[in-house]
Amino acid sequence: MAWDFDTDPEFQEKLDWIDGFVREEIEPLDALWGDQVYDRPMEEAVARIIGPLKQRVRDQRLWACHLGPDLGGEGYGQLKLALMNEILGRSSWAPTIFGTQAPDTGNAEIIAHYGTEEQKAKYLQPLLNGDIISCYSMTEPQGGADPRVFTTRAVRDGDEWVINGWKFFSSNARWASFLIVMTITDPDVEVYRGATMFLVPTDTPGVDIVRNIGLGHEPINDGGHGLIHYDNVRVPADNMLGGEGEAFAIAQTRLGGGRIHHAMRTVGQTQKALDMLCERALSRYTAGSILAEKQTVQNYIADSYAEIMQFRLFVLYVAWRIDKMKDYRAVRHDIAAVKVLTPQVLHNVVQRSLQVHGALGATNELPLARMWQGAAVMGLVDGPTEVHRVTVARQILKRYHPNHGTWPSEWIPAKMEAAREKFAEYLEHEVANL
Repeated sequence: MAWDFDTDPEFQEKLDWIDGFVREEIEPLDALWGDQVYDRPMEEAVARIIGPLKQRVRDQRLWACHLGPDLGGEGYGQLKLALMNEILGRSSWAPTIFGTQAPDTGNAEIIAHYGTEEQKAKYLQPLLNGDIISCYSMTEPQGGADPRVFTTRAVRDGDEWVINGWKFFSSNARWASFLIVMTITDPDVEVYRGATMFLVPTDTPGVDIVRNIGLGHEPINDGGHGLIHYDNVRVPADNMLGGEGEAFAIAQTRLGGGRIHHAMRTVGQTQKALDMLCERALSRYTAGSILAEKQTVQNYIADSYAEIMQFRLFVLYVAWRIDKMKDYRAVRHDIAAVKVLTPQVLHNVVQRSLQVHGALGATNELPLARMWQGAAVMGLVDGPTEVHRVTVARQILKRYHPNHGTWPSEWIPAKMEAAREKFAEYLEHEVANL
C-alpha cells in the first residue's frame, strides 16, 4: 500500500525555489501595489518589472503548470499544484507571475478543452503568454449563480448569433480582451441542455460595461467586477465555445478546477495570517506580559494551527482524488466540501489574527482587513456556500438507504437479540457448564 506524507526531493527543490522567489521577489510587489493585479500590469513601468520575473519562472519550468506541455505548461497534477498554490496564495501578485491567475486559468482550461484550433490561436495562446486578460461572464443580476433563471439570450441570425441580456460581477471585464459569455439558446428545454457559451471580444459593438463594481473597501465604480449590458451583440457562429447546449458541462469543467485552486491558495493565506498572529503575540507587551503568555491568545494559536492543518490535509486529499479519478464530477462532493470549508477557515484564522493586532489589524496598513473581507467573498465565488452544502449532503446520502423497520438499525435491543442468536451455541454451552 502507498501512504506517504513526503514530497519527492526533486519537486521539493522546486517548492523551495518557489518559496524563496515569492518571498524575495514577488511579495515586495504586494507592498508596492497591493492587490491592483489587473489594472497595473498594463502600465509600462510595471511590465518592465514583472516581465523578467515571469521569464525567471519560465526558466525554472514553472509557468502555467496546470496546463500540458502542448500549451506551454508542465501538466502537473492537482496534488503538485496544491503544494505550489499554497505558497503562491501568500501573495496577490504571485499567480500572475506564475501564469495561474484567476479567472484566466479556468478560461484557458475550457478553451483548451473545447476550443477550435482557430479559437486557441486567437484567444488561448495570447492568454497563456500573459499578453491579455480574460473575463468569465456568467452570473446575472436577478439570478445570482442559479443558471435555471438566467435570461441572457443568444438567437441565431444567419451566420451570426445575437446576444441580449445583463451579466453581473463579471470579474476583470474592464481589463479583459475577451469575455466568455453563458447564454440561453433554447429556452424550451432545461438549462442543462439549453445554454451555450460564446467568445466575445470586449470591443464588439453592443458590449456595454455599465459599472465597474468594487468590493467593500474600494471606491464606487472603480472596482473590477463588471455589470454588463449585452445589447444586440453580434458574434460570428465560429465564436461558439463547444457545441450548442453544452455550456453547463463546460462550466462544470471550469468551476471544479477553480474551486479547488481557490482552496489551495487559501491554505497559504491562512498560514500567513497565523504567521502574523504568532509574531504579534511574541512582540506585543501589555497588562504585565507579552501576548503569547495570555491563555486566550494561546487558544487562538492552537485553534488556528489545528484548523489549518485539517484544512490543508483535506485539500491535498481532494487534489489526490482528482488526479486519481481524472474526473471532477467523480469528486464533486469532496470539492464542494472543500469549498464550504474555505471561507470558514480563512475567516476564523484571519479574525483571530486581526483581533490580536488590535486597532492596527483593522487598518489598511496591514493586509488582515482585506483578507477578512476576502473570506466573505470566498463564500460566494464559484457558487454560494449553501449550494455546496446541499451538493455534499445529496451526494453523501446516495451512499445510504432507509431503514424500514420501526426502530433504527443501531437499536440496541434488536442488536442484542441478533448477537444472542449468532452465538447461541456457545452461550448454551457456557450455561450448561455452570
